[in-house]
Amino acid sequence: MRAEGSMRRFWTALTRKKQNEDDGSESKLARVLTLLDLTGLGVGSTLGLGVYVLAGAVAREQAGPAVVVSFLVAAIASAIAALCYAEFAARVPKAGSAYVYSYVSIGEFTAFTIGWNLILEYVIGTASVARGMSGYIDSLADNKISKAMRDAMPIDVDFLSDYPDFFSFIVVMILAGLLAYGVKESTLMNNVFTGVNLIVIGVVLVAGGINCDPDNWTIDPKDIPEEYNGGAGGFAPFGFAGIMAGAAKCFYGFVGFDCIATTGEEAKNPERNIPLAIVISLIIIFLAYFGISTVLTMALPYYLQDPEAPFPHLFESIEWYAIKWIVSIGAIFALCTSLLGAMFPLPRVLYAMSSDGIIYKKLQTVHPKTQTPVLATLLSGLLAAIMAALFNLQQLIDMMSIGTLLAYTIVAVSVLVLRYQTEEMLSSSEFSVTVPQVLRQLFNSERLKSPTLLSSAVVKVSVCIFAVFVCGACGILVPAEDYINTDYPGVIAGLAVLVAVLVLLFGIIFLQPTDNIKLTFKVPLVPLLPLISVFFNLYLMFQLDSGTWIRFSVWLAVGFFIYFSYGIRHSVEGARLLTKSELAESKANGIDNTGYDGASDGVVDQKHPNGAPMYTIANEST
Repeated sequence: MRAEGSMRRFWTALTRKKQNEDDGSESKLARVLTLLDLTGLGVGSTLGLGVYVLAGAVAREQAGPAVVVSFLVAAIASAIAALCYAEFAARVPKAGSAYVYSYVSIGEFTAFTIGWNLILEYVIGTASVARGMSGYIDSLADNKISKAMRDAMPIDVDFLSDYPDFFSFIVVMILAGLLAYGVKESTLMNNVFTGVNLIVIGVVLVAGGINCDPDNWTIDPKDIPEEYNGGAGGFAPFGFAGIMAGAAKCFYGFVGFDCIATTGEEAKNPERNIPLAIVISLIIIFLAYFGISTVLTMALPYYLQDPEAPFPHLFESIEWYAIKWIVSIGAIFALCTSLLGAMFPLPRVLYAMSSDGIIYKKLQTVHPKTQTPVLATLLSGLLAAIMAALFNLQQLIDMMSIGTLLAYTIVAVSVLVLRYQTEEMLSSSEFSVTVPQVLRQLFNSERLKSPTLLSSAVVKVSVCIFAVFVCGACGILVPAEDYINTDYPGVIAGLAVLVAVLVLLFGIIFLQPTDNIKLTFKVPLVPLLPLISVFFNLYLMFQLDSGTWIRFSVWLAVGFFIYFSYGIRHSVEGARLLTKSELAESKANGIDNTGYDGASDGVVDQKHPNGAPMYTIANEST
């Protein structure tokens, strides 16, 4: 019985939920960000490498002219995830993004996992943009910088870069200092640079559009020189597999809009402005990517694209040298903007997690003058700078994608969990039912109009089963894309069964009653869109190689060590739920809880014998 009680307390600790009582109005952070600031932040953080590097690289190596379709697929996946983020921003206008969302709806352990992956996303995102900007400048200098560094300080390690990139290191540290100085000042620079970025994109669209030749989308394979890998020619030279592989890479180009959702405690009117900024920024971003990739592949054959710096190469090829340098200088400013947007959310996530006590609480310190989390900003900047100096761009992109996709998946699941339960049900977990009751509720035979504990449980279990079967479908789709035809009926039959089960699960979820809470923004077509988001995200995760999964597992192992050695014991939410019996037990074990008087309400800051802080709740009911 004692072991059972310990396991029960352990499970309760892992699944305890954050109370969503604070609307963010009492934040220590400065509320200075307008709708324009938020939209500029989303656009600036996203329109970087995707425009100036990724479009040319994917066109040449994965998709050919069908890179426009790859961007469309990635945009759809990102847009659905963005809608889920927008609903949560309306529900929980606080700093922390998907971390806070999952903490409110699912539980502490899941929230820590998501927060830890968001840290990975933003660290790698900052490092990758810095490395990409360094490579862009190096390409303009005929690769003289990289050659000199490779000769002077070579690194002969398989999983590291060929040389240390000190330029990237210095750029990231300067940016960290700027963000630590003040959020309003940094967003002012972001708005200016974003404006420059949009002007440069406009110049590219006009200048490149003048030189467009539609025949470049229908190139005959016989006309492709032998020294180039042109595939089968035409619009999709590498087939469906190439388009989807390109979509997995193009997805990186849309990562960054979620930084808007981390500004809940610094945005003016966050319930309205954050969802609006997310939607507006995604529309601008997609139109820019679609236009850029169209112009690039029509103005220059896909197999002639430069994967490092496609714009300078394009305008040099057509001998428009003045436009080449205008675009190149503008691109560097744009990458600076993307760098700012990539790093901006990182200290906010650290601030949110440390405020909740599940990582080291020192990181929540806010400077009284700048009103920014200075220590978290500088520490995260140092980590990103080291990553930028030691890893090359492709390694960084691969490491970034998996954590981001997992975060998007959990946000989509969280939308379903919250939509199919009421606020009162967040604190309720125990109930008893019979098998006939469950079977009747699967199809909502009683035509319930409001969620119950049983209907909510049906949704949760159905979503979990849905995710498992999606993994099974992706396990067939990804390695067997070339075998889905009449020559392999077993593959088609297996997929048909999995699809039938997924449709059945969708029907079960669709029939359950939903909460009618009034929000400034709600995801339309629930549960269809969140379930599609889960499918898209898991499918793209299955596109990643085994090395990425191994590195991701190592990162998770480090995070779980921090949580189980520190976070689970210092959680503020855990202290709030501490009962009188547990206080007595802790005192019997030698922990001083003299701050508990059994009468007054509130959190009392105490000390563990080893010096670590303890948080006890006075007058908590058993």
